[in-house]
Amino acid sequence: MIPFNKPYMTGKELHYIAQSHGNFKLAGDGPFTKLCHSWMETNIGVGRALLTHSCTAALEMAAILLDIKPGDEVIMPSYTFVSTANAFVLRGATPVFVDIREDTLNIDENLVEQAITPHTKAIVPVHYAGVSCEMHTLLKIAKRHGIAIVEDAAQAIMSTYKKMPLGSLGDFGTLSFHETKNVISGEGGALLVNDKNKIAPAEIIREKGTDRSRFFRGEVDKYTWQSFGSSFLPGELTAAFLWAQLEECELILNERLNSWRRYHSLLAPFEEKGLLRRPIIPEYCGHNGHIYYVLLPNNVNRDLVIEQLKKRKVNAVFHYVPLHSAPAGKKFGRIASDMKWTDTHSQAILRLPMWIGLTEQQQQYVVDTLYKILY
Repeated sequence: MIPFNKPYMTGKELHYIAQSHGNFKLAGDGPFTKLCHSWMETNIGVGRALLTHSCTAALEMAAILLDIKPGDEVIMPSYTFVSTANAFVLRGATPVFVDIREDTLNIDENLVEQAITPHTKAIVPVHYAGVSCEMHTLLKIAKRHGIAIVEDAAQAIMSTYKKMPLGSLGDFGTLSFHETKNVISGEGGALLVNDKNKIAPAEIIREKGTDRSRFFRGEVDKYTWQSFGSSFLPGELTAAFLWAQLEECELILNERLNSWRRYHSLLAPFEEKGLLRRPIIPEYCGHNGHIYYVLLPNNVNRDLVIEQLKKRKVNAVFHYVPLHSAPAGKKFGRIASDMKWTDTHSQAILRLPMWIGLTEQQQQYVVDTLYKILY
């Protein structure tokens, strides 16, 4: 079986974990955490990066920092993972769903402004498959209406918008290091803070509402309870694993892009025959090869294709069930536009196996097998 995903190890993860254990430092915010923070602040270009135990946690921190309250509204695509909405629903807000673009499957920036009401507090663009949303337009809309931007860059480490790293453009950015992502720590995430006035509050919220971070920097002689918060930081073993990955980030990016481009080339004749549509990458996007997907025609049963691929030892998968059509989405959210492309593409998308180490022969087999099923 060719698996859909295979977590990649650089070879240094266990060494760094053993090193952390040997230093008797297992709790969070140790030396490896600091290395990870520094890497993100330097390479993504943000005022403060804070490791969290998941991207979900980072989104929840962003919701707290924006003082989201019951009655507030947050605009987002419906075609996203549940955490994008849950982080704000937990604070009592209403997720307001708008449709995605036909080309990139990202939020349609032209539908956002009409969804804004006096209750709107934030826009959450989701950079699907590591391909950037049209951030210039979204930033202008946010500035015009005095609302925040929280980039859900869970899939987008090392991706750019007009050569600017994703996660660095909004008030906040969030990353995922889940085992299915490009750079991994099993579970894990990060909050990227671009508003310097939110750095100190973010540190307090992450450390159970205390100024413990200031204490460890020697800025206060003891730490105390300052505000509300929770335990959002991961242990040092997670950070040690992640550091081994961040050290090899360029290699990981290049390997994934090579596999992505190989699929793209092999599948070009399929698109010419009308058997599928390949991903569309706008010129302003520098993507990271996170996902390779195809969109199948309306007359093709996607689920049957997945079943047939599995019988031939290829594990390909679909993706999100749109949030607006889910029970919780109907209960907590509202729709602010026609959802034509969300509904259409969510039924047509097929994600192909993608991981470091995927061979040319395996990719050729995936493509040949898909051709036999579709043609």
